[in-house]
Amino acid sequence: MGWKVILKPPEQKKYVIIAAPHTSNWDFLFFILLLWSTRSKFHWAVKHTVFKKPVGFILKKMRGIPIDRRVKNNYVDKMVEQFNNNDEFVLLITPEGTRSKTEFWKAGFYYIARAANVPIMLGFIDYSSKTVGTEGLFFPSDNIGDDLKLLKDFYGTKTGLHPEKYGEPKFQQK
Repeated sequence: MGWKVILKPPEQKKYVIIAAPHTSNWDFLFFILLLWSTRSKFHWAVKHTVFKKPVGFILKKMRGIPIDRRVKNNYVDKMVEQFNNNDEFVLLITPEGTRSKTEFWKAGFYYIARAANVPIMLGFIDYSSKTVGTEGLFFPSDNIGDDLKLLKDFYGTKTGLHPEKYGEPKFQQK
């Protein structure tokens, strides 16, 4: 189909991989296919409404993890526990959290990586160059501003299928 794949698999056995920009349903499918091609055993988080019968059973068997953002359920703590209790654990998250334009990225991926002391892999899709892949790991630092700048610089060069729906990396202040 004319797409290029850039895949830089890490030596680490545990990491959070973020997938952005996420402006279309196709994006997540591209990322799932990309990770399947590596034969890695990864888990992926997606909104709970996707897990309706009969598809929900299949998605859970494919290591999908339903996220219900309407309720506080200590998701970050639960994912940190998974990292701590497994020798290998890869978690795919779309930090925009939706295909619609967002003012803020969901910061869970960042806090999971920090608390579990695992790196973040930069996964991307770029429709302008017809490229999908992973490129680079970084450990979240004690300086969120510097880390967000790194994310803005990296993802600022990537174009989603619907660029007008892309929300640049920034977190809502608590």
